[in-house]
Amino acid sequence: MKTIHINCDLGEGGKFDAQLMSLISACNIACGGHAGDQNLMLQTIRMAMKNQVEIGAHPSYPDKENFGRKILNISNSDLKKSICSQVLSLMKIAKNEGAKISHFKPHGALYNEAAKDENIAQIVVDSILKLDESLILYAPQNSIIADLAKTKVEVFFEAFVDRNYNPDYSLVSREKSNALITKKEEVFKHVFSMFSASKIRCENGEEITSFADTFCLHSDTENSVNIMRYLKEKFQKNEIEIRRYEQ
Repeated sequence: MKTIHINCDLGEGGKFDAQLMSLISACNIACGGHAGDQNLMLQTIRMAMKNQVEIGAHPSYPDKENFGRKILNISNSDLKKSICSQVLSLMKIAKNEGAKISHFKPHGALYNEAAKDENIAQIVVDSILKLDESLILYAPQNSIIADLAKTKVEVFFEAFVDRNYNPDYSLVSREKSNALITKKEEVFKHVFSMFSASKIRCENGEEITSFADTFCLHSDTENSVNIMRYLKEKFQKNEIEIRRYEQ
């Protein structure tokens, strides 16, 4: 049976973390930059361990007001300091619980900027190297950060099951009405094409090659739990198993 790796951004104060945690391969835990706090990080780590789910750090621009979705005017040194501080907070809690942080995924505007801005990408990669060079970086396909990081750390190319794409591999802006894919049947069609045919159908109908190692479903997407349950059911019918991890 084939296996598919599904990740989800959790520990952000959403309602469905417990339900989603039982259905995914890996979680990316907010570290206090855009969401989360010490208590929520602890709860989420414990849930991940209970469900045999990989634990990752999900740092962002330090901007809870905008949920990390806006670019901050912040110096390089302050940004690196914030990223490292966020991830170290999660690492400390994980260590106390006997858990391991396996990967690193920037959030929101930091993720998007690192994909296209060499300066931001370098800050993110330097932060990983300072924290733990064994961390796997989740990065978008055809991105500057992936190219910059590939000789320094392990990179997992990431694709989004609930987002539409532009032909240059960037995500359709959330300001557009078709940015999100919320119908479970359409989500499955989207991810199944990426996984089994290595194709992404863009919003303009053009097809581009997909070479993702991991697929993300946003926990705050409408009906995320129902979508994930439907995906699991459809995967099983197509002899695909969601990969699990034992801490």
